[in-house]
Amino acid sequence: MRLRATERFISDYRALPADIRERTDRKLRYLAADLSHPSLRVKRVRSRQGVYEGSVNMDYRFLFEVEGDAVILLRIGRHDIVDRR
Repeated sequence: MRLRATERFISDYRALPADIRERTDRKLRYLAADLSHPSLRVKRVRSRQGVYEGSVNMDYRFLFEVEGDAVILLRIGRHDIVDRR
């Protein structure tokens, strides 16, 4: 799958600590290859239709949507990112 990042995701990503950015890069490679990779722990976000959550680690998550053969990266941040708009 192709990955496309929103401006908001890019802004969030740039604000992350360097070690989390490195881990995120690895997780995004997994996401592009296989949406169901076990280390991503992908699940649907109940409060937002069509939005999914993936895990960077136990503290950081990223939000995305799937549009055809593309994954649209929406946000990334601490676990409470799901509650932010």
